[in-house]
Amino acid sequence: MNLLDQLRFLYGADKAPKLWERVREILADHRKPVSARENALTERDVILITYPDQVRKPGQNPLRVLNHFCLQFLTDVISAIHVLPFCPSSSDDGFSVIDYRQVDPALGDWRDIAAIQDSFQLMFDAVINHVSAQSFWFRSFLQGDLRYRDHFIEPGGSDDLSKVVRPRALPLLTSFSTPSGVKRVWTTFGPDQIDLNFSNPEVLLEILDVLLTYVDRGATFLRLDAIAYLWKQAGTKCIHLPQTHHLIQFFRSALDEVAPHVRLITETNVPHVENLSYFGNGFNEAQLVYNFALPPIVLHTFYTQDSTALSRWAASLRAPSDHTTFLNFLASHDGIGLNPLRGILSSAEIDALVQNATVRGALISHRYESDGAEVPYELNVNYFDALGALEPGELLDLHVDRFLAAQAIMLSLVGVPAVYFHSLFGSRGWWQGVNETGRNRSVNREKCDLTALQQQLSDPTSLRSKVFSRYSQLISVRRTSPAFHPHGGQRVLEMDPSVLALERTSPSGDARMLVLINVSPQSVVLAISVNAGVDLLGDTHRDGNRLILKPYQISWIKV
Repeated sequence: MNLLDQLRFLYGADKAPKLWERVREILADHRKPVSARENALTERDVILITYPDQVRKPGQNPLRVLNHFCLQFLTDVISAIHVLPFCPSSSDDGFSVIDYRQVDPALGDWRDIAAIQDSFQLMFDAVINHVSAQSFWFRSFLQGDLRYRDHFIEPGGSDDLSKVVRPRALPLLTSFSTPSGVKRVWTTFGPDQIDLNFSNPEVLLEILDVLLTYVDRGATFLRLDAIAYLWKQAGTKCIHLPQTHHLIQFFRSALDEVAPHVRLITETNVPHVENLSYFGNGFNEAQLVYNFALPPIVLHTFYTQDSTALSRWAASLRAPSDHTTFLNFLASHDGIGLNPLRGILSSAEIDALVQNATVRGALISHRYESDGAEVPYELNVNYFDALGALEPGELLDLHVDRFLAAQAIMLSLVGVPAVYFHSLFGSRGWWQGVNETGRNRSVNREKCDLTALQQQLSDPTSLRSKVFSRYSQLISVRRTSPAFHPHGGQRVLEMDPSVLALERTSPSGDARMLVLINVSPQSVVLAISVNAGVDLLGDTHRDGNRLILKPYQISWIKV
């Protein structure tokens, strides 16, 4: 479908022509020059996920400090930076946006964003499912401004909301006092995050202009936050509705027309098969989808010391075209979702995963099922801690080995790797933050003092230095081999259950890589029949056709 057809589907044949004229005006205002249209993904692409004030120095602009830190330590490690929401916000660490078009002055300004773009590609968050209760749009709605009367959703008393899928264990509707009486509005994620009403085309036009403004400001990736819930319709689950997919297709078509170098990334923390639907037909929706099943299935793999489930799932990974791929990650600013495992692991295996994480200190967040039952939704724990052993006195180096083996799985699978700031440096859980905020997710959202972090990285005996030096080496080696191209081939090999074994191949077929990762604390002996060459990590012991992997060893061997 073209843009006009999308408008017809969403708003009807009568409204579509006039809407199309207004869309054309918006596109004309934001059309990019031809020189901005090159943005091919390669094996060199690695995205850093970070808060805008992740690194702090008293009296200095946080965005400027972040840029300084990345230039000092990460220029040869990452290619792009996902700067988590930097707009003025009232809660949820930036995800309750007050004004889409401004940078929070406490963080910096648009010049600071542009300075980061001088050295790194940028990913912006498009938090378009909802806005802050303190936003101008919603305050105008409460005051009865007719321009914003239909920007938000007030379900009628007879509307059937019983089937609505809830991502959190919170009420669906929130009441607000207004001069004309109490209004009950739709709040999927909480009382400070007011859902937008995309059945009103004025909302679509406003958001289209916002997305293209982000492109003007330097975004080459747009992360569509919580996109699965975008369209609401009483009597349905209000998730993955056809209209939601058509909205994404509309945004994709608009970007393809005026800024085809920009890629959409959908954030849908749902079962794996549902997640894949956001690729569309491979050409008309997201170019990348968050690979949400990866973080919990890797935890399961190390808890059980068995790669069977991971290997079976990895063998099924198929992007629908060479224009699409996965965004692979193990940790982010959010928790480790459990929903993506449904259909991959059994209920008993998921329960065991939750138990294993709990005894390692994980907090559990819940959501409501459609029948009102409260079920575990995500694990709130730092990934380094989640992989911790229970045995007292375990050597720190073995813990680091296990953590990096997990990260190597993420780096090895087909797709583009995205590394959360705290994973890159082996941070531990921030329990003080949980106590201060009362929110489970704060455990993985600590902000770092620049001077202290620099001192830790200069000390080779510190945990952060140990992790960063080895992690950055892994990434540097990965970036040298076209076999790790995000659109390359991937074949799972059957070897020992304690080993994840893959063959990665470049799109041209000229480069091949044998990936072997021991997920257990015991040495493993493998019989290798392929024509294995040099181990790029230089640490594999061979005895004829036998290869010996030490506990948690990573081998990337040229074939």
